Amino acid sequence: MGIEFSKQLTATQTPIPGVLLFDLPVHGDNRGWFKENWQREKMLALGLPDFTPVQNNISFNEKAGTTRGIHAEPWDKFISVATGKIFGAWVDLREGPSFGAVFTTVMDPSQAIFIPRGVGNAFQTLEDTTAYTYLVNDHWSADAQGQYTFLNLADESAAIDWPIPLAQAELSEKDKNHPRLAQVAPMAPKKTLVLGADGQLGRALRTLYTGDASVEFATRAEIDLTDPDSFTGRNWKNYSTIINAAAYTAVDTAETPEGRDKAWAINATAVARLARVATTHGITLVHVSSDYVFDGTTTLHTEDEALTPLGVYGQSKAAGDLAAAATPRHYIVRTSWVIGEGNNFVSTMASLAARGIKPAVVNDQIGRLSFTTDIAAGILHLLNTGADYGTYNLSNDGDPQTWADIAADVYEATGHNRHDVTGTSTADYFKDKPAAPRPLNSTLDLAKIKATGHTPAPAAQRLREYLAQ
Repeated sequence: MGIEFSKQLTATQTPIPGVLLFDLPVHGDNRGWFKENWQREKMLALGLPDFTPVQNNISFNEKAGTTRGIHAEPWDKFISVATGKIFGAWVDLREGPSFGAVFTTVMDPSQAIFIPRGVGNAFQTLEDTTAYTYLVNDHWSADAQGQYTFLNLADESAAIDWPIPLAQAELSEKDKNHPRLAQVAPMAPKKTLVLGADGQLGRALRTLYTGDASVEFATRAEIDLTDPDSFTGRNWKNYSTIINAAAYTAVDTAETPEGRDKAWAINATAVARLARVATTHGITLVHVSSDYVFDGTTTLHTEDEALTPLGVYGQSKAAGDLAAAATPRHYIVRTSWVIGEGNNFVSTMASLAARGIKPAVVNDQIGRLSFTTDIAAGILHLLNTGADYGTYNLSNDGDPQTWADIAADVYEATGHNRHDVTGTSTADYFKDKPAAPRPLNSTLDLAKIKATGHTPAPAAQRLREYLAQ
């Protein structure tokens, strides 16, 4: 067969984004040959996505000249030759700037190629009794064929130089009648689902993703995360990312029997169900966490600090973090003191200032504001750059402040006397009031997310811009 033995395992990026060509070590002697056709650990190290195959298929072709394609399927494929030789041709049929890009090569058992979802696949056998094998990361079904995208083998734009002219090759009638490139509807990317789209962060994500048809938004009314049926009645195979911006945030009410039930249902149980869905379908889960998972005895909180929640809200959020972390592809985005569109601390202080009220504000809790525009931008950065999965702190930057400091800044920025704000301790402020325990130190260490190339804006700058609106 002329197989080259004892190659080094190598990966080469082709002209089509995401399509990787592998040289495989094949070991042979007078008895035949042996190869590791797919080796997860070694190939991941060379850039192969961890595409979690679930089905192995073999195409046996009796005669040289058998030609199949060009089919773009709604799953990823890892293709190799078991015996014989093929001329392989691939055309990018995905939405985007590389639509129509072509790559061809001759393959024998010493090569393999990874083909992402939406890239058209075709081959022509160059020897009799050729067997072509492929791993896929979704189960084939008749329904899935409706999601295929096809291109004619003879398309003039692709201009594939078939070694055996198509007029002399063995083709199916279906393959002869596929459309030319100008008539092909590109395969749309998998979708991103934003949960909690009616909350402060959800609204910021709506603004950030304006005009992106691949992003779906679901409010609490549209997807009830406390209902188990919400996790079974959707075709999750069509999604690549879930951004969970939904949460129960009534910190004090969470200490009541009714509030405790709701906090755990949304902040923990629902996250565990989302993590199961994400793991099963290879989806990236972005989960938004809170400084309340810490007891506040540490001056600066890092991502690897042990969880030490004080109250029910913090405990339920910590449980949600642990569930999300069990998903192979996850970003836990930990924030503090969130400010966005709607009712929040800054808008409340601005209202008090406008009404001439002189409030007593807590001055022994220290942290940084997290504006939702910056949280949303940070999430998009992690997703777009393919940052390492894991937990990332994400607040605004700058010197930590107390709530009283921030209130005074609001008064001053809105043309009022900052000295109208007086400070008080947490203990005195909540004396004789039903209240959850609060961490006194909420400052998050931002070194990890900065190392990915994202530096959040200073909180003081964002506060001025927010009030100016």
